[in-house]
Amino acid sequence: MAKNTTIFTLLQNFISQEEIKGILAEFGFEDTARKCDVSTLLAYLVGAAAFEWKSLRHAADVAPAQGLKSVDYSTLSKRLGELNYQIVKRIFDMIVSRLNRVTRRKLERKKGLLAIDSTTITVGETRLPWALYHGKRSGIKPHVSFTNSTEMPLKVVETTGLKNDGPIGVQLEDKRFILVADRAYFSIDKADRYAQTGQDFVIRLKENIHLSRKKSLKRAAVEDSNVIGDFTCIIGTKQKQTKRRHRVVEFVDYEGELVRVVTNRRDVTAEEITDMYKEHWAIESFFRWIKQNLNVPVLFGTTENAVYSQLFAALIAYVLLKFLQTECHKKKNCKRLSFAGFTRQLLCDTLPIEWRIELKEILDFHRKLYQVDIG
Repeated sequence: MAKNTTIFTLLQNFISQEEIKGILAEFGFEDTARKCDVSTLLAYLVGAAAFEWKSLRHAADVAPAQGLKSVDYSTLSKRLGELNYQIVKRIFDMIVSRLNRVTRRKLERKKGLLAIDSTTITVGETRLPWALYHGKRSGIKPHVSFTNSTEMPLKVVETTGLKNDGPIGVQLEDKRFILVADRAYFSIDKADRYAQTGQDFVIRLKENIHLSRKKSLKRAAVEDSNVIGDFTCIIGTKQKQTKRRHRVVEFVDYEGELVRVVTNRRDVTAEEITDMYKEHWAIESFFRWIKQNLNVPVLFGTTENAVYSQLFAALIAYVLLKFLQTECHKKKNCKRLSFAGFTRQLLCDTLPIEWRIELKEILDFHRKLYQVDIG
């Protein structure tokens, strides 16, 4: 197989050896390995996700053909078990921060949407006894904030599968964005707190939650609108209810189901509120894509360090690939490709010539930009 080093080149562009050494120092981790240092292990894990290598043994066999240093299976396995996964998470945070920042520089838009949700990745209970889930299953759960404008995760909190979404969601809040979330993330206290602190939000309400003292808001008639209610109200019962009035928009979804969302945005139409909530589907597509295309359910180890290191390396692979596709789509010469189509052709080295030319320019440009950014 011909070498395809594009993703590894971009990885090196956005995280330098010196920065990795600095992160290792933060965690007091001594990287004494000669043949398989942290940078090499990270490249193997990112490559395993992108190229869907099915095991560490498979990775050891095929990685040199993709330009990586030759490392035997037993060494990879040992290093994966030794490495504190928080190091890989810290590298992910640094890379995704840079990629989001570079992308947003070229965007001029109103306050963007930040979808919040989680997904559970399950395996048999004997594989991860420290992460029991339901029945004979065990699993981990990445809780993600996802920026719709860049189609990238902004922050990830890792837990075992049984952790509730609501409390973890607090760690994903960000006042720079409008939070868009499903029912699991609503609470009466949270709605009042958001209204007080200025955190914009659009969150779906549970079907059985009580709404009282409704006051309809004036709105212009909109043809073919699926909005059936737009009002302010008190949410909850006398025993536990909001201290403030909140805006609720009711609409019918494409399946004919009634959906109620609460928001503190009064400056937009009800139809715009429904559109904001509908954009929540983007994070669901993201979850589906990483499970189907990045080897996430195929575990290379069973310890917390091994499992979470593999998860964050897969997320690094995703943001690098998404960044490349997004940047190429900005070029007039590149015919649009779906993310799946772009990824498949990139990794198989079958991209059209005009894409290859633009990719080289993008890699060269961001290598220079990166060097300027970190001084």
